[in-house]
Amino acid sequence: MGRWLTLLLLAFSAQALAVERVVSLAPSLSEIVVELGAADMLVGMLDGGERPQALAQVPSVGHYGQLDMERLLSLKPDLILLWPGSVGPAQREQLQRLNIPVYVAEPHSLDQLTRQVQAIAEQLGRAEAGRQLAAQLHQRLAELRQRYQRAEPLRVFYQVWNQPLYTVGGGQIISDALSVCGARNVFDDLKLPAPQVSVESVLQRNPEVILAADQPQLDAWKAWPQVTAVAQGRLLLVPDKGLERPSGQMLEAVARLCEVIAR
Repeated sequence: MGRWLTLLLLAFSAQALAVERVVSLAPSLSEIVVELGAADMLVGMLDGGERPQALAQVPSVGHYGQLDMERLLSLKPDLILLWPGSVGPAQREQLQRLNIPVYVAEPHSLDQLTRQVQAIAEQLGRAEAGRQLAAQLHQRLAELRQRYQRAEPLRVFYQVWNQPLYTVGGGQIISDALSVCGARNVFDDLKLPAPQVSVESVLQRNPEVILAADQPQLDAWKAWPQVTAVAQGRLLLVPDKGLERPSGQMLEAVARLCEVIAR
């Protein structure tokens, strides 16, 4: 009798603690919720770029760096999914004091992303969906590594912005995406996720490929024909903005990046 009572209490506690109302504080985390088939659990989300159609009617709780805390609290979430860079330090501390469970996700590699997809699924009570999606992502990642591996990785400069000049550091997930494509981020020794660099430092590291989001940024590098990437005509457009959103869809964005670099 005592054993059955204990099991009953455990089952009741699990049901009482089950997550039903989720607020996502990053577009990538919102995408993961959709990919897990749990879009109906989202009661609020932080906006940033175009929304998936499945989330068109989900209330907004602000934009990057501009979280509307009163709006968030009015939605009565029982779980908050947080990307640390999406809100300022003061509001991050405030979130931690709300007595609402907060799951923090900031993958620095594609392997970490796969594990976090499964962890988020467990937070949502969708563990089986998480295992299936994580397995698919793991398999796709292995396929890409096998297909695009190189004995000598290509030296790549990934330009985030031009004025001032920003790139990605070694701990940023895009840097890991480059390695999957048989390339190496020439600034992988820098620890900041988006460090500011100088033109002189790029010239010194002499990349074999330069990647940027638009053609004018690439054309500007033609002023330095001594750079291998310029001399060999390897000024390439980043093919997909999905690289900026670490969710399940990022694997296919990485596949398109690998195709561009391989050409």
